[in-house]
Amino acid sequence: MIKALPQQLKQYLLVTFNYWNFTITDGALRMLVVLYFHQLGYSAIAIAMLFLFYEFFGVVTNLIGGWLGARIGLNHTMNIGLAMQIVALLALGLPSAFLSIPLVMAAQALSGIAKDLNKMSAKSSIKGLVSGDQQHSLYKWVAILTGSKNALKGFGFFLGGALLNLIGFQLSMLAMAAVLFVVLLLSLKLLEKDLGKAKSKPKFSQIFSKSPQINILAAARLFLFAARDVWFVVGLPVFLSASLDWSHIQTGSFMACWVVAYGVVQGFAPRITGSKSGKVPGRSSVLSWVLILSAVTGVLAYLIQLGWQPQLTIIVGLLIFGLVFAINSSLHSYLVVSYASEDGVSMDVGFYYMANAMGRLLGTILSGVVFQMAGLAACLWVSFGMLVITSVISLALPKSHIEQAI
Repeated sequence: MIKALPQQLKQYLLVTFNYWNFTITDGALRMLVVLYFHQLGYSAIAIAMLFLFYEFFGVVTNLIGGWLGARIGLNHTMNIGLAMQIVALLALGLPSAFLSIPLVMAAQALSGIAKDLNKMSAKSSIKGLVSGDQQHSLYKWVAILTGSKNALKGFGFFLGGALLNLIGFQLSMLAMAAVLFVVLLLSLKLLEKDLGKAKSKPKFSQIFSKSPQINILAAARLFLFAARDVWFVVGLPVFLSASLDWSHIQTGSFMACWVVAYGVVQGFAPRITGSKSGKVPGRSSVLSWVLILSAVTGVLAYLIQLGWQPQLTIIVGLLIFGLVFAINSSLHSYLVVSYASEDGVSMDVGFYYMANAMGRLLGTILSGVVFQMAGLAACLWVSFGMLVITSVISLALPKSHIEQAI
């Protein structure tokens, strides 16, 4: 159970509030950039390259951010992330004449750093709320945070498409920067000092995890998220807009519904995977769900390749993919917090999300390249191959929480 310490719960809720607000702007920003630059005539590869620094610096941030959070406290890393996102939004809010490719990529780099500082801080803070022997509660609270975040990111996708239609790109950026500025002021005033700070100062040389189970899970996470982003980041929105002639509102709304449904399922993951029966997830759960996801992706790729009812296949097939992917993601998010050491938890979590960011980086680049060269079906076949690799890696995970703790 969550410890009966109101101040701890208050801090957790404040961290979650920060994370939620940041997530909405992050989702909206992603959709605004994809649709706006597609509207300007950029190719799929060119749009993917706009996100290159966003994903690359996410890798660097997660690796260093976990060490930084353990040294200076998660309150500082979270507030730094909020401030950097505000700067990125203000830069993108400049008149269109100033929006050169280098400027957009630099702003995306700042946003990538900000997003992963924020996420690492929020995820790491959960460990302090739940005692080590209460794995059911830990799984539940990780699932709630992760699921709510993704539901709000979906709302951000919808918001991005709507804002682009209603007030345009530049005003959208300035409005989101104003909202985050208010959130930052509240965070600076109310967030507890030294949140998540390690008792001993970890050395920079300790940024790479020495935990075998964290390393295995990180490798599986890399390919899992590359498998999603290889079709989701560029291929899908451009396909919906260019091939199916969907409007910005339609594209943003569909992707919003996808991510909201994905987030809702993540929140209910403990019920779906059997925590009510007294079990906590281990290797068998992870392996079973990634194999199901592989099968769904293979069928979907084949139907898209055949050209069978493309609109229906996209809508139904990718919603099914999202629901099954949500279970996989939630299982991984629980296990990394469960496996992480109590002292300096952000270092293990940061290392793990570094692999997550590497997967997104790989998927983002391949999304633009594969889609432009061979179309959406090819993106999905690449996704299928990556999920098979994830399945093989998952075989090396400990069978249970108890096994990894021995």
